[in-house]
Amino acid sequence: MGYKIKFGTDGWRAVIARDFTTENVKRVSEGASHWLLEQHEQPAVVIGHDCRFGGKLFLEEAAKVFISHGIKVYYASKFVSTPMVSLGTLQLKANLGVVITASHNPPEYNGYKLKGAYGGPLLPADINAVELLIPNTAINVDEITLENHPLFIETDLQSMYIDEVKRRFNLDAIYLSPFRFGYDAMYGAGQSVMNTLFPEIELLHCTENPGFGGVAPEPILRNLQEFSEFIRVSEMIDCGLATDGDADRIGLFDDQGHFIDSHHIILLLIHYLVHYKKQTGKVITAFSVSEKVKKMCQHYGLAQQTTAIGFKNITGFMLSEDVLLGAEESGGIAIKGHIPERDGIWMGFVIWEFMAKTGKTLRELIDEVYQITGAFAYDRLDLHLTEAQKENIISRCKQQAFTSFGGRVVRRTENIDGYKFHFDDEVWLLIRASGTEPLLRIYAETSSAEETQTFLEQVKKTVLA
Repeated sequence: MGYKIKFGTDGWRAVIARDFTTENVKRVSEGASHWLLEQHEQPAVVIGHDCRFGGKLFLEEAAKVFISHGIKVYYASKFVSTPMVSLGTLQLKANLGVVITASHNPPEYNGYKLKGAYGGPLLPADINAVELLIPNTAINVDEITLENHPLFIETDLQSMYIDEVKRRFNLDAIYLSPFRFGYDAMYGAGQSVMNTLFPEIELLHCTENPGFGGVAPEPILRNLQEFSEFIRVSEMIDCGLATDGDADRIGLFDDQGHFIDSHHIILLLIHYLVHYKKQTGKVITAFSVSEKVKKMCQHYGLAQQTTAIGFKNITGFMLSEDVLLGAEESGGIAIKGHIPERDGIWMGFVIWEFMAKTGKTLRELIDEVYQITGAFAYDRLDLHLTEAQKENIISRCKQQAFTSFGGRVVRRTENIDGYKFHFDDEVWLLIRASGTEPLLRIYAETSSAEETQTFLEQVKKTVLA
């Protein structure tokens, strides 16, 4: 029995050269090929890779497998973002999208994401079906030459995406607004789009660097200290946007270099779409998203539903119901009018449009949100533990062994995906094992940043005791 390939909350990911190898990429592609051929007579695939090491090589090996089964392959010759592949899959009417990416994982990882014909993550049942079809060994496709092969079709996914942006946004309003914008690509796949659409703004880490400067390309504060300091010192940026390695996650900064987390971004988007743009629809959020979303949905009379973590669990609702917004704590957000896919750059443009149309700063808009929800502060700890330690903590959660943390008494618990503890004063805590990395994550929200930090440290001491 070979290495077991398992898709997590968002694709299969593994360390390059140890488990993420050309042989295993071919195995996954073989399973995907069999699944496609069971569903369609003449299927087609769109495939792209991000900025990670070996992306082009892994793309070509995957393409050879698809082509060996007579499956047409549309490919991007240069690095692209995950939303570009998803949009391309929809617009080219292909049956599957494949992205060679490990998203926000550290640079030693690469990964393999699957996208549906509708332009979003493949649904869980279909992913499970593909997994069951992955063989123990890879087929030999060395005899296939991709150059000039009729089934290997180069496609400009980036231009398709840029055309869609130009069609859906009034970029002139953003260009001509009094606000100054900045962007940190984190050496990721969003850099080409921003270099093309906003060449005049302050751009950081918009060069190719497969090592991501030694920092995991996840748009959270601890990974964006340089951007934060640049904004604070230069006083040249009113809103800074950051996206992750494959540009499907978002992080924001205000004009003081203060980080604006995903929960605040989600609330800003709901407020803009409903109050200013008069849109309606259901809000779908993952289990780790702020409880303040429920409060805002109640304020606006919107239906709200909570899902397990992983955007694939949100996508199904976006396909079958009238959904205004679907979102995760990780910064993956999708909105009505775009594809059912997380898109960090797209969400950034919506926020910039919000500022440009209202003439209000990011902080003024957040104050509008606070008038509805009340102020709050969120943070997260990632604990690198042994498997035994992780299992012990999760087991204690399951057995309801924790009745208080840091002097706060647990009032109720939920276990949709991990263990969420609720306390007085709208404080909450979530303990969950990561689905993509060897980590135990602890999420918490209180009324202030200082209180949240203190609470997280108290929780850490409690679970490790």
